[in-house]
Order: sequence, then C-alpha cells, then structure tokens
Amino acid sequence: MTFHFQRNVFFAIAAIAFVMAALAPPSAHAQSADLVLCDRLAADPSDPDKPADTRGVGEIAPADIATAIRFCKQASGASRRAMYQLGRAYAANRQVPEAVAAWRKAADKGSTSAMVELGVLYATGAGVAKDDEQARKLFSRAAEAGNPRGVSNLAALGGGGTPSDPVRARQLLGKAAETNAEAQYQLGMMLAEGTGGAKDDAGARGLFEKAAAQNHPGALLQMGIFAQEGRGGPKDAAAAKAYYKRAADLGDEDAKVALKRLDCPMVLKDKRGNVVSNLCW
Repeated sequence: MTFHFQRNVFFAIAAIAFVMAALAPPSAHAQSADLVLCDRLAADPSDPDKPADTRGVGEIAPADIATAIRFCKQASGASRRAMYQLGRAYAANRQVPEAVAAWRKAADKGSTSAMVELGVLYATGAGVAKDDEQARKLFSRAAEAGNPRGVSNLAALGGGGTPSDPVRARQLLGKAAETNAEAQYQLGMMLAEGTGGAKDDAGARGLFEKAAAQNHPGALLQMGIFAQEGRGGPKDAAAAKAYYKRAADLGDEDAKVALKRLDCPMVLKDKRGNVVSNLCW
C-alpha cells in the first residue's frame, strides 16, 4: 500500500510540474519540468540565481527531500542553479559528501551561493578540514560577484591578515542591492545600525521597503518596527501591524511576538519585575 501511494504521489507531482511548465510565461518555457519542480522544492530564497517568480524555501521540508534530490539531479546537468539546489537537498538529507561534491560543481559553473555554502563549511570545519583561507577565497569570489551572503560572511570572517571591513561590505552590498532582496535587507541593517558608515534611518527604511515588497521576512519585520516607531518616516501603527502579520505568516518568530505585543500591550509583572501575563484589548 505504501509503495502504490508513493508512486501515485510521485506521478501527481510530476504532472503538476509539467502543467506548471506549460502554463508558465514564455520566458520560462525553456526550463524543463524537472527544473521547475526542483525550484519549487529546493530554491534558496537568497540565491541570486533564483527566478524572481519563485519564492524559495528556507529549509527543504523533510517530506520533499527525496523528490527534490530526484528532480534537481535530473536538472543539474544543464543548470548550475539545480546543481546548487541538489547540494541543498543532499545537505538536508545529511549526505554531506554528496552536498560538498554538488556545491563544488555548481561553484565551478559560477554559482555564488554554492561558493558561500562551501565557504561556510571551510570556516566551520563541518564536513571538510577547517581552512579559513579557503573560506575567505570563496567568500571573496562570491562577494565580488555581488552575492550578499558572500559580502556579510567575508566581513564577519576577519583575522588572517584580512580584518573585518564593514566599509567595503557596504560598497559591495550597495551594488548587489540594486536587484537583490537579501542585499537590500543586509545593507538596510548596516544603515540602521550605522555600521561601516553614517547611520541613515531614511535610507534603511527605503531598502527595507524594497525587500519587503519581495516578501523578505526580515525586511517585513524591520518595516514593522520602523513604522511602529516612526523611524526614517511616518509613524503608522496599522501599517506596522500589517508588516508584522506578513512576516509572521512567513514564519518569523520575532514578528509573531511583535504582533502579540500590539494586541496585548499591557504587561503584568511580579514584584521582581518578571512578566507574568499580557492584557489584551
């Protein structure tokens, strides 16, 4: 019974993929059904190679891992994005050697997200021998190509004669932020905190707004905070709540807490100052 159920689900998913490909805009017709489904199950929200109309997933769902491996492997021969996503699927399945091999192939084809993932492995010594210099080279390649995670990881790595350089990080993020939501969010955080240059709440809010329009959870949360506090623009409680709601719907835990505080603003504390309960309107 289990075998038949899995076969039926497999063919149903495959059929959906073909229908999606058939109904896609003309620019997407060149993509195979395998790549369409690979994107749907394993695309990285922060990957610069990700199609604009693909939402992506922060973590591949356990129930989707086997299917993601199957379709990403089939699409990987013609797509560096699929090869990178195959590495994500292998990593989610705890097949580290296979993930490393896939990411190396994707990086050789120019995938900056694969470079970042390999850099993280070398920086932490997870699955490969720890090598800060190799991590730095990979982050540098990704950063120079405009990958926002490459920029932030390079800035954070420091040491080894290459100190953290937030000023350079701002410059690199500025180039990537022209089109990339993750870069817009990270540069917005640097402007909001005054990291690597002058603090600029208005500039940060503008960047968060651009990223929020692309459903970036962190940017939606920040827009909620900025609207609630009136930072960098008008104070708007209704807009703040709407931003928090969108971020919470995408799974952001801080946004869920912020929503509760808006709905239950009165806090009851004991004699020691510990929060006992919230009073809701």
